[in-house]
Amino acid sequence: MEENVKTRYTDEELAEFRAIILEKLEKAKAEYRTLREVVMHNGGNDIEDTAPTFKTVEDDGAFQRSKEEASQLAQRQYQFIQNLEGALARIENKTYGICRVTGKLIPKERLRLVPHATLTVEAKEMLAKKGKN
Repeated sequence: MEENVKTRYTDEELAEFRAIILEKLEKAKAEYRTLREVVMHNGGNDIEDTAPTFKTVEDDGAFQRSKEEASQLAQRQYQFIQNLEGALARIENKTYGICRVTGKLIPKERLRLVPHATLTVEAKEMLAKKGKN
């Protein structure tokens, strides 16, 4: 009695995931550009120049803090973009959706929510337990 276990997603399924990833990638890149603009903004020639302002040390501190937060968010967004692009590469070489620890297929529901996932929940929990020991 041989069990018919699916070892990879079909081309049609991969096309569905590619569409999801491309949509997320487009949004992620737009958000990344916005965050980079916030980080790079240093009081250029905009409307702020014409308004009378009296900056305090606290204003400068808050501005610096928000730039640092935007920088951290931009870094996280950049990593997300890298992960999505990696997922596209796995789709191209037909290894998308295969857990890198167990070799099992990652459930479609998980991939629809986290399209760049490389681990099943089971494998993720297993790795987390190993990390605690």
